[in-house]
Amino acid sequence: MGTIVQLFVHPMKPQSHYLTCHGFNLHVTTWGDASKPAVIAWHGLARTGRDFDWLAEQLCHDYYVVCPDTIGRGLSQWARDPKEDYSFVTYTHIAWDMLQALNIQHAHWVGTSMGGALGLVCAAGLVEPRFKGIIRSLLLNDIAPEISVVAVERIKAYAGQPPAFDSMPELETFFRAAYAPFGALTDAQWRHLCETSTRRLPDGRVTPHYDPAITQQFFREVPEYPMWREYDALTIPLMVMRGANSDLISTDTLEAMRTRGPGALGLLRTLEVEGCGHAPALNVPAQWDWVKAFLQSANYG
Repeated sequence: MGTIVQLFVHPMKPQSHYLTCHGFNLHVTTWGDASKPAVIAWHGLARTGRDFDWLAEQLCHDYYVVCPDTIGRGLSQWARDPKEDYSFVTYTHIAWDMLQALNIQHAHWVGTSMGGALGLVCAAGLVEPRFKGIIRSLLLNDIAPEISVVAVERIKAYAGQPPAFDSMPELETFFRAAYAPFGALTDAQWRHLCETSTRRLPDGRVTPHYDPAITQQFFREVPEYPMWREYDALTIPLMVMRGANSDLISTDTLEAMRTRGPGALGLLRTLEVEGCGHAPALNVPAQWDWVKAFLQSANYG
């Protein structure tokens, strides 16, 4: 486990931690007071924990918001064995060690896309039984137990071959096009997304921050989706936010979710987010309010 050094910083400003989790160096950004109820905010496949800065600023007065960079992304270490390391089993072990390193006993989980699927795996407790009961509520941002094959092929195509550019403005133009389904971002938010999503190559060009091999997760001999077994194991409040134009999860899947698992127990809420595809950026007041309301209704602290 990594050693956490507390510095004299404003509690509502983000703090960086570098933790040893399941043998990897994991970068985690935290917001707020560690004594308050924890919210784990886990990003999507080719993204970074800094995507949650806008939401974390809103939540950190009432919660301790923890935003990891998955291995192979952001400032976290890259995989040694991409085919094995870039998997939900490995991510689950990393998440467990992260909670221990930060002394988190219970948490809400807000996950976008892959980060939501990881929350589903953790909360179900089938990979790591010690997780059972630790995750007290789960918000899935445009992800479900079953996902579209067409959307997966689209993601594999763009994520597996990240382009490189001579300048940051060129990279920002690329991000604006690639992530247009996130919804309406201000110029400042696009600039923030670009600057927190960039690494420089040896030849001086700039490219998205992640290891291109992260898409090895989609080429496993035993596919990780669908996740109905994990979904059916949940007995906690669950909210699904679906981009109205999402190509990743269908309305038929949402209907199936209502008849089983948390849906059959009356624990499932669903919400369609207009003006977004895959996935809502959680960057505007209406989306913040929906997240806050869900967390408050499921609050354990």
